[in-house]
Amino acid sequence: MGGHEGREGELWVIRHGETEWSRDGLHTSHTELELTPEGEDVARRLAQRLAGVEFDLVLSSPRARARRTAELAGFTDVEVDDDLTEWDYGDYEGLTTARIRESVPGWTIWSHPVPGGESAEQVSRRLDRVVARVRDHGGRVLVFSHGHASRVLAARWLDLPAQEGRLFKLDTATISVLGYERESPAVARWNC
Repeated sequence: MGGHEGREGELWVIRHGETEWSRDGLHTSHTELELTPEGEDVARRLAQRLAGVEFDLVLSSPRARARRTAELAGFTDVEVDDDLTEWDYGDYEGLTTARIRESVPGWTIWSHPVPGGESAEQVSRRLDRVVARVRDHGGRVLVFSHGHASRVLAARWLDLPAQEGRLFKLDTATISVLGYERESPAVARWNC
């Protein structure tokens, strides 16, 4: 089918619950961390907020923090999709932006290279596969993912470059919904 004409469907995006590193602003991609007690509490409250919403497909990043958030939100039978993993921060894993800027002034994930990690284009290609999968599947799809990856996912849903994910502030354990306004991909709700 060309374009998005006549498409129905929604992509619900949940960022994992709080970890010590997300709370403290440390870049976390492949490092496996547990949710904080607060992160677990908030993830449990997602179950109430999602009660009565039916999903045709539920996907999760392979990282434990995303799968645990899904479990606490009431989704124990999720399909793991490696494409939903967080941006690979390479040499910047476990560092804050402030620390990185000590040696690379003005650094952002959106505008600068990540030594030993992924480029915006590489992350974009991964999340383009998720967008294609969701659109091909149709219906209402729920994904459990990460901060930067989810922001790139939103940008790619809207046919924007990955770097435009910078425009989408995203807190832990929040619900966002992407859909359509007529034939155009649109944001229905964000960071709720």
